[in-house]
Amino acid sequence: MHTIANVLTGLIALLHVWILVLEMFLWDKPYGLKAFGLTQAFATESRALAANQGLYNGFLAAGLFWGLALGDGGEHIKLFFLLCVLVAGIFGALTANRRILFIQAVPAGLALAFMLF
Repeated sequence: MHTIANVLTGLIALLHVWILVLEMFLWDKPYGLKAFGLTQAFATESRALAANQGLYNGFLAAGLFWGLALGDGGEHIKLFFLLCVLVAGIFGALTANRRILFIQAVPAGLALAFMLF
C-alpha cells in the first residue's frame, strides 16, 4: 500500500508540473487553447492570471516531491499537499470544469486512501 501511495503521489506531482507548463507557457498557444477550450482573445487577456495559477500548481508539485524525497519522514508533508490537491480539485470542479474532479481530485483521493489505509 505504501508503494502504491508513493507511485500515485509521484504521478500527481508530475501531473502538476504538466499543469504548470500548460498554464504558464502554453496557455495562449494552440495546445493550451485546445486543452482548456479557450478562445485566443480570452487566453491573451487572462495570460497573467493563468501564469499565476500555474505557479501555484508548481508549488503543489514541489511539496509532493519534497514529501517523497524525505521518505518515511515526509508522510505529513505528502498528506498536507495531497489534501491541498484534493481541495483544489473539488473547488475547481465546482467552479470551473467538472473534469477537474477526475483529473485532480480523484487521483489525490486515491493516493490519500492508499496512504492512510
